[in-house]
Amino acid sequence: MSTWSDINTQDSISPIMEQLMFFHDHTMMILTVITLIVMLIMTSIMMNKMLNRSIMEKQMIEVIWTLVPALTLVFIAMPSLQILYLMEEINSPSISIKSMGNQWFWSYELSDFKNIEFDSYMTPINIMNNFSFRLLDVDNRLILPLNSQIRMMISSTDVIHSWTIPSLGMKIDATPGRLNQLSFNMNRPGLLFGQCSEICGTNHSFMPIVIESILPKYFIEWVKTF
Repeated sequence: MSTWSDINTQDSISPIMEQLMFFHDHTMMILTVITLIVMLIMTSIMMNKMLNRSIMEKQMIEVIWTLVPALTLVFIAMPSLQILYLMEEINSPSISIKSMGNQWFWSYELSDFKNIEFDSYMTPINIMNNFSFRLLDVDNRLILPLNSQIRMMISSTDVIHSWTIPSLGMKIDATPGRLNQLSFNMNRPGLLFGQCSEICGTNHSFMPIVIESILPKYFIEWVKTF
């Protein structure tokens, strides 16, 4: 969960988010080097009054300042494509969950064990306790087991929503008439907070998402309560 004055990404709780953080650091390193080189060249040009008349017509310089940016873009694109394919790969999920976006709440369906269905509304401020998070907590959390491959299928009953959990590195649109899916694996227990990231109407800001990651044996006990 994000905190005050937080300028970095949220703590990762999945391998995909860890890869996204590595890619962010990788890209920022390249951008920092490019910025320093450009600033050095601009400073040198401004401070130096000398002019080389042949520098504008040299073929080798043209080749260099064409190839170097192209190779830099390839150096950035390769890990990006690797993560993109990793996020889209779904092999033998342990659990499949269907999530439906509504104005303005989320509905979940777990059909692998029993026909479990429930709605998740934001906890109103007037009934919050001292341990609740304002505008982030819900009345029914989505309980999921850690270290399990989970497939989430997303759709909507009315307008376009967006199911987003920053700690998982997941953001997928909930589109009416279309079923989108994603896969993730949580490697630590804890609470994961997210929100709808697509403006969907008056109460767009009041449809949070909460996932509780627990051990598989406790997840089975939770399923038995239905």
